[in-house]
Amino acid sequence: MENPMKEIRIEKVVVNMGVGESGEELKKGQQIIEKITGCKTIQTKCKIKQPLWGIRPGLPIGIKVTLRKIKAEEFLKTALKAKDNTLKKSNFDLQGNFGFGIKEYIDLPGTKYDPKLGIKGFNVLVSLGKKGFRIKKRKMNSRKIPIKHRITKNEAINFIKEKFGVEFE
Repeated sequence: MENPMKEIRIEKVVVNMGVGESGEELKKGQQIIEKITGCKTIQTKCKIKQPLWGIRPGLPIGIKVTLRKIKAEEFLKTALKAKDNTLKKSNFDLQGNFGFGIKEYIDLPGTKYDPKLGIKGFNVLVSLGKKGFRIKKRKMNSRKIPIKHRITKNEAINFIKEKFGVEFE
């Protein structure tokens, strides 16, 4: 029997869209993300000043939603279908997390085009974890995750391959 503490699971899926400006475009992006995820969005704010682009610190320029547990898995399945169940190995980092972009929201199965919203893309970022990863986030007596318990890039690739049937280029 395999050790249950070594079992990999999806901690969270973050869906974000960088619009680059506040106002009407941000509202359209917000409607798109809420439509495809079914959850309320949060605005992300600019941290630096770029006068040529017309942005300054504190100006809302993006939207994000964090999905966990069952909603995260369901959304990830549909997002991977939009990518034809193929990813690159370069999408994964050394800690086993991965991300990918979808160029048009209408690529998701079951999503219809809305002319009022236009066509926009978004990013999907996935954090993987194991039982016991809470020790790095707890307030009291927090610790580093031991090297033997960390998720490697190859472990994450094998997990996604087995769980979602993803192929790699």
